Amino acid sequence: MSDPSSSSEVDNSYRDANTAYLADRELRRHARVLHLWALGVGAVISGDFFGWNFGLAAAGGFSGMFAALCLMTLMYFGLCFSIAEMAAALPHTGGAYSFARTAMGPWGGYITGLAENMEYILTPAVIVVGIGGYLGAIFGTPASTAPLWWLLCYVLFVALNIWGVELSFRFSVVITIAALVVLAVFWIGAIPHMDLARWADGGVKWPSSWGSVLGCLPFALWFYLAIEQLPLAAEESHDPQRDLPRGLLSGLLTLVFCAFATLFTSAGIAPGAEAVGKSQEPLFLGFQTIFGSGVSSRLLGAVACTGLIASFHTIIFAYGRQIYSLSRAGYFPSWLSVTHPTRKTPIRALVAGAVMGYAAALAIHLAGQGSAVGAVLINMAVFGAVLAYVAQMGSFLLLRRKFPKLERPYVSPLGVAGAVFAALVAMLTLGTLFVNPDYNKGVIGAVVWFVAGIAYFALYARHRLILAPEEEFARKLNVLP
Repeated sequence: MSDPSSSSEVDNSYRDANTAYLADRELRRHARVLHLWALGVGAVISGDFFGWNFGLAAAGGFSGMFAALCLMTLMYFGLCFSIAEMAAALPHTGGAYSFARTAMGPWGGYITGLAENMEYILTPAVIVVGIGGYLGAIFGTPASTAPLWWLLCYVLFVALNIWGVELSFRFSVVITIAALVVLAVFWIGAIPHMDLARWADGGVKWPSSWGSVLGCLPFALWFYLAIEQLPLAAEESHDPQRDLPRGLLSGLLTLVFCAFATLFTSAGIAPGAEAVGKSQEPLFLGFQTIFGSGVSSRLLGAVACTGLIASFHTIIFAYGRQIYSLSRAGYFPSWLSVTHPTRKTPIRALVAGAVMGYAAALAIHLAGQGSAVGAVLINMAVFGAVLAYVAQMGSFLLLRRKFPKLERPYVSPLGVAGAVFAALVAMLTLGTLFVNPDYNKGVIGAVVWFVAGIAYFALYARHRLILAPEEEFARKLNVLP
């Protein structure tokens, strides 16, 4: 393995990335539009199976959750149109870090990358808690054994991602389509049982106060969180400038339909919004209403796991590439970016992310949070996500202002207004995370994590950066300090 320290110094902070260094960190191109669509939808689809439902119990009920989802949907249109423009103009694996690095320099790139890293490390931890709940129901294991289910899932799906990008993308397509089929069966089966006036807090109505909406925002975001990961596949896409915007926006449209269909059908049938809001297996409850208690609960639980598995697999892909890109440029330890010699997958980054995510879930479990582990982790993941969203929208605005002549193969139809609106809603959501006393301890823990990461960069990493592709691109645009 080559060490860039043997290369010539570029300035006081940067070292050149020589040919041997980059050869140890190669990725393999494979993805087309279908793969990117599946990667985006698959990463998020677990939000329809688990996690969003806690919003029903977050002081808002159905009406608050409905209003929050409407607001969050508008935010994601502004966000995704803006990201599509930046991804086509800056097609690097770094994604959000790359956008911010070009617009705001190393500090902006690192802070954005750190926030997104927190999101992608913690999101699979949330999902694996959901999978553990379903598997515990299927096999009748006690809650104390949940960490063993989490560990088994991490081992299996990290291994699948290490095996190769071709297999990883193919599995993403298959499991994402399977998850959508499961949801379609649920929606269609729920229609004859729906009674919104009885089960959904009196039916569709606008909430009486904004407080009930604000409490639901972090959970409404869960219907869409991680769709923005697609730019991380830029260096594994055959035609990223054309395919990334298509995959991202088609995926968002798919998820919008799924989100509203799941909210209405889940809360509109027995046992009702209140029970669904407290459940660790919300879709399982709905299937029991549709098919009756005579149908095997194990079979229903296994079916309901499909969406969680799809998201768990695809977000493991995301954090692997995200850690890889930041370490390749020296923001994280550079040894983490070394790829498998034959399969060209970021093996060390994948393992490191799994260790951190599992440790976070286990720490909250051992702290006595019990059934609240998933909800606490959701708020921690949302903290990282909304910080990254604000930074990315700031990057969009700066790139428009500083580099108006930058080639943009795709241009956001919402422009500056869409980016500003997305940033404002993201900042509003960030504020709500500190309000709910049931979950804000986890958010405070996320703040400590974030501050520690900033200290690491200030004291150590910023003096050891490497001219990886994202850095070279920024340098060519004359933003290298």
